[in-house]
Amino acid sequence: MDRIEMTTPLSFAVLGPVRAWRDQSEIDLGTRQQRLILALLLARAGGAVSVAELVDLLWDSDPPPSAVNVVHRHVGMLRRRFEPGLPTRAAGSVLIRDGAEYRLRIDGESLDLLRFRRLVAQAAGSSGEPAVELYREALALWRDRCASGLQPGGRAHPEFVAVDGERFAAVRAATDAALRAGCVHAVLPAIRLAAEYEPLDEALQARLLLALAADGRRAEALAAYADIEHRLADELGIQPGGDLRAARDSVLDQDASTDGSRSRRGVRRAELELSQPTRAEPPAQLPADHPHFTGRRDVLAAAEELLAGDRRTSALVIDGMPGVGKTTLAVHLAHQLAARFPDGQLHADLRGFDSGDSVMTPAEALRGFLWSLGVAPAAIPAELHAQAGLYRSILAERRMLILLDNCRDWDQIRHLLPGTGGSLVIATSRRRITGVAGPAGAHPLHLDLLTHAEARELLTRRLGDAAAADPGAVDEIIARCGRLPLALALVATRSVGRPGLSLPAVAGELAEADGRLAGFGDTHADLEAIFSWSYRALTPEAARLFRLLPLHPAGELSAEATAALGGLSLRSARGLLAELGAQLLVQPGDGRWRMHDLLRAYAVELGEEHDDAAERDAAIERVYDYYQLSAYAAHLPLQPQVPLPEPEPSERGVTGPGFTGRADAMAWFAAEQRVLTAIVARAKERGRPRTAWQIALALQNFFQDTAQFRQWATTMSTGLAATGDDPAAQALLHRSLAGACYFLADLDRGLSHLQHARALFERLGRRNEQGHAENNIAEIRLDQRRYHEAIWHAEAARALFRAEGNVRGATNALLVIARAQGWLGRHAEALGMFVEARRQFEALGDLHGTGTTQAWLAHTYSMIDDLPHAMATWQQAIDIFRDARATHHTAEVLVSIGDFHSANGDPALAGQAWSEALAELDGTDSPMARRIRDRLLWHR
Repeated sequence: MDRIEMTTPLSFAVLGPVRAWRDQSEIDLGTRQQRLILALLLARAGGAVSVAELVDLLWDSDPPPSAVNVVHRHVGMLRRRFEPGLPTRAAGSVLIRDGAEYRLRIDGESLDLLRFRRLVAQAAGSSGEPAVELYREALALWRDRCASGLQPGGRAHPEFVAVDGERFAAVRAATDAALRAGCVHAVLPAIRLAAEYEPLDEALQARLLLALAADGRRAEALAAYADIEHRLADELGIQPGGDLRAARDSVLDQDASTDGSRSRRGVRRAELELSQPTRAEPPAQLPADHPHFTGRRDVLAAAEELLAGDRRTSALVIDGMPGVGKTTLAVHLAHQLAARFPDGQLHADLRGFDSGDSVMTPAEALRGFLWSLGVAPAAIPAELHAQAGLYRSILAERRMLILLDNCRDWDQIRHLLPGTGGSLVIATSRRRITGVAGPAGAHPLHLDLLTHAEARELLTRRLGDAAAADPGAVDEIIARCGRLPLALALVATRSVGRPGLSLPAVAGELAEADGRLAGFGDTHADLEAIFSWSYRALTPEAARLFRLLPLHPAGELSAEATAALGGLSLRSARGLLAELGAQLLVQPGDGRWRMHDLLRAYAVELGEEHDDAAERDAAIERVYDYYQLSAYAAHLPLQPQVPLPEPEPSERGVTGPGFTGRADAMAWFAAEQRVLTAIVARAKERGRPRTAWQIALALQNFFQDTAQFRQWATTMSTGLAATGDDPAAQALLHRSLAGACYFLADLDRGLSHLQHARALFERLGRRNEQGHAENNIAEIRLDQRRYHEAIWHAEAARALFRAEGNVRGATNALLVIARAQGWLGRHAEALGMFVEARRQFEALGDLHGTGTTQAWLAHTYSMIDDLPHAMATWQQAIDIFRDARATHHTAEVLVSIGDFHSANGDPALAGQAWSEALAELDGTDSPMARRIRDRLLWHR
């Protein structure tokens, strides 16, 4: 830690309201935004905070163009509060800037968070009453939640939530230590307070019960159990879990004897049960360990030392240059440690050094992890912070190992780190990641070149007796490969494949090779020669394909996309990929093929040297043809309201795949999403604007069904920018953007897009599409409670649909009219319209329309106090939607039922229905989920 060069010491507090002192005098910290910036810097405890993070902190969305300058100005004002008299643009010695990051120079005694962590670490290493006293002293530092009172609406930043999590973990550990030592009275106030903060944390509440019982407050413990049991049922619609039941049983097991021996046995039994939760089959996603792993003993020992020396270790970040063996080491280390993490392993290749559009976003990684952890796709929140919060909540009570390969920077991985609990992340990166040393528990590990002895061991294990027979040639190969593991592995693989070639001849070929891989300098001067060696072993057809592969928009591709790229049959493409794989020039996985970054760079150089521009352009055009045709074919099984115009056949003979149904199409979109969005972003520059907006629109139903509303909006905005002066395309893109805005609860912007779309459709004479726009406007007016306007727009839509013979569209419009009539109190008219709409939908076989009609029919019955008909019809709607696995619509019906019970003075039934609705959404951050939570909180 840097030494603070100030004559007057500063001290800071973040375990509660953010405060700062100079000697004994408290410092005025200025505006809320300045205190927020300081809070995040303090939560990092001396670690770096990027300007981008500070912008996200101060503006939840849509920061102003001046955001970065505002951040710098606030930082400057904080500096002068810490160091009065500091010139306006002076850097100061407390709040320092390092590139695009800031950090505070603080020591272990000047920040309450660091003192808390030190005391907790000391307590964890102690036992008995001394450990309990250390825990008590640590918990006494807390005055409220971390950085309390700074963020409106009660939403806390994930960094502050993680610090709060450290507190609650310490409370649990303190309780366990106090129960063992028989002195719970010392920490009981801290346990009570934590339990009040986290009333639904069953592990914490269970420990409160045990502590109360151990302190002779058996009746209070049983009363506390009854309270939490009621709260869980009322707010979440669930029963207490095993932890709480075990704690209650231990209290009931106690007798009235004065020696209390049975009480201690009951407490001990409950402690054991608390530590053994029941889990589903854990994920096991680690790649296979390398059969020829050698060396790296120093790094493996360093990792073990970090894990043994710091119980808070939550991340090991391995950095090193390309080809140095980071992934191989990380996988090997993960396999060594896997047994310590009984709840399973997760793995993701973050593709941090692929082209910009190919890098995996934190949201994409979190979606995959949450899916693997059992969260339904529809229940995964749309917001990144909400995804990270759900992910950390799931990991808080588990011990899992997470392997993150090819990380780009701290921003890419910080949301993927666990907050509390016993999980561990092992990450790799080609460069040293700034910020790793900041958060507690994250440690960098640098991986250098192999030592000469390790390199010799690698070659000996792969080549056997041949290496032992000619040590001089082995030394020459090691020198020519620069001790780079990837280069050595390629040499060994090629040598094994050419048994007639002696090692001296191999060394001679390396020495004679001229040419280098651009960008790696003298350290790996002969890497290009090694790559060229494998390349020269290819057939001409495979060599051509190798040179074309980097032209694909993403770092990995399917055999079908490869066929289009090379102008090949699918059978030929698969054969050539297998040939490239045999030479280790591409790697297979999950039905796709990936090229190592260094080989990709080498292939780019070869392509620029050997293939003319026309051939390379033709390959790119074939790929764009393939994805345009495939996206069109895949969107049809998703049953869009307005199908896309069919693309023209490819002039280059490319065809798209066929799809057997909805599941097949959704799986294809999921696998190719990154490629498709990259093409949308690039196609206009290649003179293919139609490809850009057609692929964008083809993704609409996929984005909607997977709740990727922000990605939906971003992609459609890019597609809209590519439409040029094509009014039909503009209209379709505006209408799609309106849908994204609707799901993001941005009704005004959605209405603006719909008005643009409607005007364009009307001008083009496209009445069917105009009808959809009118009906969508009516839907928004309903949400805005402007019922007369909703009826007007729905009637206009209905007339347009009837003129076009669109029965389904006309029935949807009738449904909107009926809803508006019901809200206006015209219940008889509404009931008649709903019955007619239901008849039409049933005749069309439209389950969604039938279920929606039943839901609104039931709502209208409830308005006229016809409870038997309302409840029966609501239940029919629920059955229809559950059969269709339409969880969002099921939740909407349950909310209506809860609202009805609430309005009729039955809060218990209302809470039960709302809790069921929230369970249907299962942790989403949708506007409806937030409204349900508000209802539950209001009716506590």
